[in-house]
Amino acid sequence: MGPVVPDEDATARAVIDEHGILRQWDEGARLLLGHAPADVEGRPAAGLLAPGTVLTPPAPGEDRWSGTLGLLHRDGRTLSVPLLAHRGRPDRDGRRDWLVLSPPAGGARRPEDDFLTSAALIQSPCPTAVFDERLRLRAVNELMTEVIGLPEERVRGLRMSEIGGKPESVELEQQLYDVFTSGVRRDVETYLRTGGEQHAHAWLARVAPLTDAAGRVRGVCVTAHDFTDQYRARERLQLVNEASVRIGSTLDVTRTAQELADVCVPAFADFVSVDLLEPADSSGDPAPGPITAPVTLRRVAHQSVHPGSPEAVVKPGHVDVYPASSPQADSLLAGRTIVVPDETATLEEWLSWDRLRGERVAEYGIHASMSVPIQARGATLGVAVLSRSRRPDPFTPDDVLLAEEVTARAGVCIDNARRFSRERETALALQRSLLPRSLPRTAAVQAASRYLPAARAGVGGDWFDVIPLSGMRVAMVVGDVVGHGIQASATMGRLRTAVRTLADIDLAPEELLTHLDDLVVRLSAEAGSDGTTGEVGATCLYAVYDPVSRRCTVARAGHPPPVLLPPGGPPRHIAVPAGPPLGLGGMPFESAELDLPEGSVLTLYTDGLVESRERDLDASHRLLCQVLERYSGSLDETCHEILQTLLPPGGVSDDVALLLARTYELPSSQVVVWDVPADPSRVAPLRKRAVEQLDAWGLSEAGFTTELVVSELVTNAIRYGEHPIRLRLIHDDTTLICEVSDSSHTAPHLRRAKTFDEGGRGLLLVAQLTQRWGSRHTAEGKTIWAEISLLGE
Repeated sequence: MGPVVPDEDATARAVIDEHGILRQWDEGARLLLGHAPADVEGRPAAGLLAPGTVLTPPAPGEDRWSGTLGLLHRDGRTLSVPLLAHRGRPDRDGRRDWLVLSPPAGGARRPEDDFLTSAALIQSPCPTAVFDERLRLRAVNELMTEVIGLPEERVRGLRMSEIGGKPESVELEQQLYDVFTSGVRRDVETYLRTGGEQHAHAWLARVAPLTDAAGRVRGVCVTAHDFTDQYRARERLQLVNEASVRIGSTLDVTRTAQELADVCVPAFADFVSVDLLEPADSSGDPAPGPITAPVTLRRVAHQSVHPGSPEAVVKPGHVDVYPASSPQADSLLAGRTIVVPDETATLEEWLSWDRLRGERVAEYGIHASMSVPIQARGATLGVAVLSRSRRPDPFTPDDVLLAEEVTARAGVCIDNARRFSRERETALALQRSLLPRSLPRTAAVQAASRYLPAARAGVGGDWFDVIPLSGMRVAMVVGDVVGHGIQASATMGRLRTAVRTLADIDLAPEELLTHLDDLVVRLSAEAGSDGTTGEVGATCLYAVYDPVSRRCTVARAGHPPPVLLPPGGPPRHIAVPAGPPLGLGGMPFESAELDLPEGSVLTLYTDGLVESRERDLDASHRLLCQVLERYSGSLDETCHEILQTLLPPGGVSDDVALLLARTYELPSSQVVVWDVPADPSRVAPLRKRAVEQLDAWGLSEAGFTTELVVSELVTNAIRYGEHPIRLRLIHDDTTLICEVSDSSHTAPHLRRAKTFDEGGRGLLLVAQLTQRWGSRHTAEGKTIWAEISLLGE
């Protein structure tokens, strides 16, 4: 029901149930069609449709319908009736009826409606202006004249750019032109100071085309909405959020100070400088006691809306002395934020101590400045000076609170950086030497990684690696050594080296973990020989992926299981036998195999990613899966989003290693396999088939080397191996691989042939002609392989 107001006209109303039966028929409906309620209620509503009327049903899920239908009057006439239908909420029985309405006869346009239309423009609660086809002002209401600051007679006939006289006005006029020419309405946000205002306002200008009866655009209407409060609240929220994310990303003083300046420009100020007090000694801490003038400060960072920060008088890294009455010294001596201009001083008076600074202020139009002390844990570390030139409004009390909040966060981060700078540099240097600087590009996977040391405990023993294997396969490993500090880092380096060595001989994942377990047991024994406890523990996950078969074999030693994101499917944990942690000794490891569709994303990580005091392990795993569900194709962005979602902003209590790998499939067109007969005379035809296959692949330049390699490997397999024997050729854009497999478990080795020996030079020749070669054991025997580079020297 609507509000109770006097109304001589009656709206026609009817209720129709889901089966098309009329349930209610009011007086307005009777006046419209002449049927009494008793005549139509309980009967199909379709009986009121005129012959030939086609009813288009509402779309599935739609709760509103409108249209014009031919309806039968009681006297037999057909009336064309505009209808509007709303679907109601379910009643107790779950039934949802339709309420059908028809406007009263008085709904037609009346002469007095022209007055209402005109009054709506004049008395509109929003500033409104109308522009003609030449984009000249034709009419404004009273509120718009207040916004402009001029009476209508002085601006009527002018363009928007002529009325405002500012770059923002020119941009807004371009928006009016775009709407006029396209006929499509648009919303435009602008931040400017209008006629006679002391402070700039944020305006949402809603620009709409004005069309005549023929549909031609005859002008443009602009309705302005002042959303300054919402704009500033949004701006403050964005700035605080940016500060929480961007400031303190490293334990580096200079970087943290620069992050403070970068966050504030241009979102909050047009120029920001950050100066820190000179430390009293090598510890990096400022001198104790009260601050006295003059104050010696070192410029650590600055940022400007102008490239190169031309407003700056002092360069980063340089020291300057600030006397009393300077912005920096005033706020440091007072221990609070000072804003100029205010009721006590102008900007010119505040900068009178330095002629060059005064000239820069005048040159770049700086009209407001704010000096904020940088403090943390009761100590004053320095000062940040924020200035405005392009932004027309001065700093407000809310701005002061916001600046102090952002600066306080930066102060804590700078203090942390100073306290741990030496330890941090050592940790980072050790980290760079122990972890891979970049991940290799392979035909099997594309990978991205992140490593974060613990915020307090320093560098630890988490590591990750991607190791290319023979046959285009790739190994992925993530491990975690128990503890932190140099000892854990050294152990991590030894384990990573051991994994690479064991991977090079192509051990199966469960065998590799067994050997690694033996190594950790020996390391524990060695560490305990000096009388200390000497216990060494670690966890590890090792996976091998083959892009030809799309098979992935995974084994783990007490490590969190990987998460798989298949293409088009939800993420899930891979069921891999847990296995014991490394260092217990004598216990078996098991592996799991699974097929991976191309484009699958494997997520390998250490427990520091999911273990948190704020939530349980299951909640962390759910969060991880939720982030992976939003995967957009970028592994780097997904790594960043995972860390942002799962890790606290203040740093992690344990190391975090994260490795994402998206799998590729090597097309069958790039792989050929031939059975090799047990007949040495068939080697020559096989060489010919290999060369023909290279020609078909467009790799003819590798034909000579391939002939020699195929000949040597196949001949050796026939002479010394066991049948069945197979030759396989694989290639990608950079490498051609020749593999010969047989049923013998005896591996070949290089030997030095004597001068008159008839043989013994084959494998030496293979080693000289290829970029690398080797052998690997398989369940059926062994495979000898050689890689030929397809890249020019």
